[in-house]
Amino acid sequence: MKARLTCIASTAIIAALFSISFRYIYDFWLLAFVTSFQLHIALLASFASAICLWALRSRLFVALLAWSLVLTAHGVIMQQDFSTDGIHSSSAKPFRLLSFNVLRENRRSAESIADAIVASQADVVYVMEAAALRSVLPRLSQIYPYRLGCGIAVSDCDLLMLSKRPLIDGKIGSLSYVSQERAGLAHIDLEGVTLTLAQVHLTKPYFDKYHSEELSKLSDILGQIEGPLILGGDFNSASIVPDMREFMAQTRLQKAPWEPATWPIRAGRFGIAIDHIFARKPATLMSVKRLPDNFGSNHYGLIADFMIAAKTVDSD
Repeated sequence: MKARLTCIASTAIIAALFSISFRYIYDFWLLAFVTSFQLHIALLASFASAICLWALRSRLFVALLAWSLVLTAHGVIMQQDFSTDGIHSSSAKPFRLLSFNVLRENRRSAESIADAIVASQADVVYVMEAAALRSVLPRLSQIYPYRLGCGIAVSDCDLLMLSKRPLIDGKIGSLSYVSQERAGLAHIDLEGVTLTLAQVHLTKPYFDKYHSEELSKLSDILGQIEGPLILGGDFNSASIVPDMREFMAQTRLQKAPWEPATWPIRAGRFGIAIDHIFARKPATLMSVKRLPDNFGSNHYGLIADFMIAAKTVDSD
């Protein structure tokens, strides 16, 4: 009986640990979504290994406990990579962004979402699956008279950018044929400083290699942009996944040290962050907070505060 229990428990733990360890051998797209849960799976495996070790007294569970603890530790370390230092020029100006995938079918919550947008006092709002907010666009236009999407630049109402300031050279395009018209780019004049705003809604990572290819194309686009830059949206992947880490390194973007969990809703704060807000200096990310309510969406929204400067602190 003991041998049978050892075999069953060890097989389950090994399978779980292997699924999140394969990333260190090869970035296989089919496991990319599982990799987003590395910290969660590793913690559960640590707990399971410790219980099995106490109950079954097998050296195998000592090895599995060590394996799971190493993966847990690396998961924590990766969460801290690419973190903002919060250092900005004394001449930097405050800026606030709200980013929210509202869920296309979520029309009943349109008024509540509009209330939250107005109450946030955000300078710019990124909305994904924005068709749910068609009915409140006239109301929002009173606070945010400038927009991109939902009839402006494109006829579709999927990606939407709302702004209190004029959006300069605003455009919406595609990063792949899977995610059509789900990448937006615009500039605003922030009291003499040109700030670039980028918004995306990426393909799910288990749809072949499209997620990685979209990130690569986005990296090329952002690499041609100078000055302060803010990127936000629904990435459908945690920032610890290999293609996301490569993207962050290439673009020199920074994130919050601990990003708020935005999905799945039922997991609350114990979920994962698949919605992100990043910045590249001289735009300095100061904080990212989650909206207190999901307002009927399958994601939580995010509010981020920045300090925007014309140049970096080193050259100030």
